[in-house]
Amino acid sequence: MTVDQVSSVADRPRSTANARPARSDTRTGPSMTTRRHRAFYMFTSPWIIGFALLTIAPMAYALWLSFTTYDGISPNWHYVGLGNYRELLHDAQTWDSLGRAGLFAVISVPLSIIAGLALAVLINRPIKARGLFRTLLYLPAVVPPVGAGIAFKILFDQNTGAANGVLTFFGFDAIGWLADPYARYVLIMTVLWSAGNIMIISLAGLQDVPRELHEAARIDGASAWRTFRSITVPLLSPVLLFQTVTGVIASVQTIMPMLLAANPTTGGLTTIPQSNYTYMIHVFSEYFALGRYGYASALLWVLFVLILVATGLIFKFTSGVVFYNVDPEAKK
Repeated sequence: MTVDQVSSVADRPRSTANARPARSDTRTGPSMTTRRHRAFYMFTSPWIIGFALLTIAPMAYALWLSFTTYDGISPNWHYVGLGNYRELLHDAQTWDSLGRAGLFAVISVPLSIIAGLALAVLINRPIKARGLFRTLLYLPAVVPPVGAGIAFKILFDQNTGAANGVLTFFGFDAIGWLADPYARYVLIMTVLWSAGNIMIISLAGLQDVPRELHEAARIDGASAWRTFRSITVPLLSPVLLFQTVTGVIASVQTIMPMLLAANPTTGGLTTIPQSNYTYMIHVFSEYFALGRYGYASALLWVLFVLILVATGLIFKFTSGVVFYNVDPEAKK
């Protein structure tokens, strides 16, 4: 084949039978955005369903109960509107128990944070068997609250407890730890004993502090305490804020240690020391001892609102002292 023949064949138009059809811009399937939305709701649907059934529905039911006189058994109940809320406003025991819960939070939350941070600072140092110490210090945090309450009840029993055994060994009189005025101190020790959760969170925050800042402070002649106060604590302020908020919420809802540490001599809720008769114990008494489901539901909803207010106040008064590595307003 000559050169002219090759060029003439190359100049011929290609057959349309072998040509690929042009891609149509019209798509029959769902778009990429729709598929992403479907995947998102598919993966989050277990949590959404659980949140709706186990959180939203019970809260709505409790809100409806708070407007009634329902006792959980009798079908004869009445709608009283805001009657339960008006009653709790004039109930002295409600405000006394709320004050005890607030005092418990004011004492236990700072002590727990300080204890957890101190342990985190200790085990963050380059020492031998550091992993073993971390595990041992964290173990009390994984003990169930029921087990911890029973252990402290046995430990501080007036007749057979190890605490009084040590006192009598040194010639001191036995103390009624589970009665007033010592019951509150036992409760605080129960909370401090499980400070391992705070320790782990604080340890994670400490390991996130840049070492260059500590080295620069050391070169400038700053002491260890000054470095901790001026560098470590400001950088840990978001962690401390998180621990404060969650600690306040958990402390005002604490109920199991009070119930387990009740005096076993006479039985019943009346054996709970007055210093440990907090808001949640009052709610428990109204629910299960007196069968006032409507009034107890109103108490819980008031507690829910108070927790929201307390959380908002904490964020408001700490906004100027919390340091973020990334400014939250910069992303807006």
